[in-house]
Amino acid sequence: MSNIIAIVGRPNVGKSTLFNRLTESRKAIVDDFSGVTRDRHYGVAEWTDKKFTVIDTGGYVAGSDDVFEAAIREQVVIAIEEASVLLFMVDVTTGVTDLDDEIADILRRSNKPVFVVVNKVDNNNLEHDSAVFYSLGLGDIYTISSMTGSGTGDLLDQVVSHLENVEEEESKLPKITIIGRPNVGKSSLVNALMGKERNIVTPIAGTTRDSIHIHYNQFGYEFMFIDTAGLRKKTKVKENIEFYSVMRTIKALEEADVCILMLDATEGLEAQDINIFHLAEKNKKGVVILVNKWDLIEKNNKTMKVFEDQIKEKLQPFTDVPVIFTSVLNKQRIFKAVETAMEVYHNRSKKISTSKLNDVMLPIIENYPPPATKGKYIKIKYITQINGVAPMFAFFCNLPQYIKEPYKRFLENKLRENFDFSGVPIQIYFRQK
Repeated sequence: MSNIIAIVGRPNVGKSTLFNRLTESRKAIVDDFSGVTRDRHYGVAEWTDKKFTVIDTGGYVAGSDDVFEAAIREQVVIAIEEASVLLFMVDVTTGVTDLDDEIADILRRSNKPVFVVVNKVDNNNLEHDSAVFYSLGLGDIYTISSMTGSGTGDLLDQVVSHLENVEEEESKLPKITIIGRPNVGKSSLVNALMGKERNIVTPIAGTTRDSIHIHYNQFGYEFMFIDTAGLRKKTKVKENIEFYSVMRTIKALEEADVCILMLDATEGLEAQDINIFHLAEKNKKGVVILVNKWDLIEKNNKTMKVFEDQIKEKLQPFTDVPVIFTSVLNKQRIFKAVETAMEVYHNRSKKISTSKLNDVMLPIIENYPPPATKGKYIKIKYITQINGVAPMFAFFCNLPQYIKEPYKRFLENKLRENFDFSGVPIQIYFRQK
């Protein structure tokens, strides 16, 4: 079960500012107007060695003002269902509003840990004013200023105590999950691959209460499919269908070894797909990109190449990813998807001996050494692969602090050229020798 922390609350209480602080990014746009967060925001955060995913719910409210409050309430309901911990954010400068009361009412009935986070507490007088939020009946309150960061440490200490330790499962079978936006054909792909022989479907009551594990064993391939697509439909998640699918995707993604990111050829690669792609990369998962509905595109002999180049341009800097064009409807190249996903799985667990690494990489480094910095020459002595779930390499050198990003990228490209790591994120570390 992955750990998801959702920040809920009405517009303009500072959810995005807190999100930026927790994920140490500036992804969410922050402004003094309410309803600025229109984009989907989810990022990875870490506190005292515990990693978790943070979701800023503000961005999922769409539509006009009358839909606005209903959509916020609906989101809170989804967040309660999907998240591990809820941060209910309120604003000390406005006190308790009707919408706060309504949200608190929904939260009180949940069995999830809820933290009332009182934001914009910048001085002692406001500290006294914050006591009014005890009236929400949700237990202790945590006063913070998401702008300056004061109080966030104490809050996180409490939050991570509620998170489960995500342990690697002992199942020896590779786990492959199909992710992507709603309606790109994820369920159809699973059905097409499984064929009519439904007897090989064993929905194991999995660790997460809602992803279906399907044991696939055909044509010489055996693995677990984690299917999140064919799950119970929400009756009224119209506005928030995107939000809902993102929550589900994150869970499925964290459990998988390889993610097949499915796109709709008629729509191309959208912002949300790029977000999900980078989330998979950050979580060190293998990735295969599957462009579905390719039969609907007018083609000539260059179409595929152009389309692939466009996708890779948007995914920079991690572009060594297999792209497969399919039509699930016509069962075109769907087994190629399975084949490629398994190749990526083997690339992810590939171990290269230290002697081979040094034989190949040291001559390359000798021909193209790192540029000298401040008159100091950097000498890389030897390279070794570190044990981990995904490929990690340590380059031992005299002055690791002087090696810049472009050279790191150069080394990564050379590793990819000489040892096939297609579809797998590589990490490179420079250590003092």
